[in-house]
Amino acid sequence: MAASDATPWGSSYRLIAAEKWRAKSAVLGSAVTAALVEYAFPQPGMKVLDLACGTGEPGISLAQRVGPEGHVTALDLSSDLLELASQRAKVKGLANFSTQQADAHKLPFPDHSFDLAACRFGVMFFADVERALTELRHVLKPSARACFAAWGPIEQPYWQTTMEIVHRHAGGHMLEPGGADPFRFSKTGSLSEVLRAAGFREVEESVRNLPWTWPGDATEVFEYVCSLTAPFRSMLERVPADEWPAIRTEAKAAIELYRVGDEIRFGAELVFASGKA
Repeated sequence: MAASDATPWGSSYRLIAAEKWRAKSAVLGSAVTAALVEYAFPQPGMKVLDLACGTGEPGISLAQRVGPEGHVTALDLSSDLLELASQRAKVKGLANFSTQQADAHKLPFPDHSFDLAACRFGVMFFADVERALTELRHVLKPSARACFAAWGPIEQPYWQTTMEIVHRHAGGHMLEPGGADPFRFSKTGSLSEVLRAAGFREVEESVRNLPWTWPGDATEVFEYVCSLTAPFRSMLERVPADEWPAIRTEAKAAIELYRVGDEIRFGAELVFASGKA
């Protein structure tokens, strides 16, 4: 989830899809959320910033870890997504979770406000990533960590069985040149480089292979990906209507190759990185 004016993440189609697929989407991303929370190593009493929080994770999980004396501020540009995040936190009875509508490039907090920051699938979409990360460093306390999870390369099952198949039919650019790119930091060391440029110290980066499992059928997966992947919107919109039946058939067959029982088990290759303020 991006927190930049350049990306239409708050569009109604995405909100509807987010609600429709809420439970299964939570399962899909649960291993990544858990891994990022463990990587961030939150401690009781910490003040935490979830940057570009979308519908609430990892902020909700972090709030459970820091306890009642800690607090998580979940920040996003979309007030609609923040409302979903707030509702989900209330369902879990979390009084130590609050939301803040703001752009990641202009954080509305005093310097040295947070003990920890986390960002899951957001850093790739910041329009001026060095500026956003510099802003983040300023609002962290000295030596506080910022922890990130980003997509690895597009050459992995989840994307090859969905957007790559659409691309073969649509032709042209898969992603708009100069636009949002989920795979922006898939090249080894690229996220570390921008963290260092923003002034972070003790930067580290690793590639992790984690479960990425859909608890349902192949048709659902394809509909879900098409509904929520805003960076591919222009490609999806230029597919001729009469091509969609063939695309869906091809995608379903490809996705089914990853079925194990009642689940589609893709696996995901992700980049994890962190640095200290």
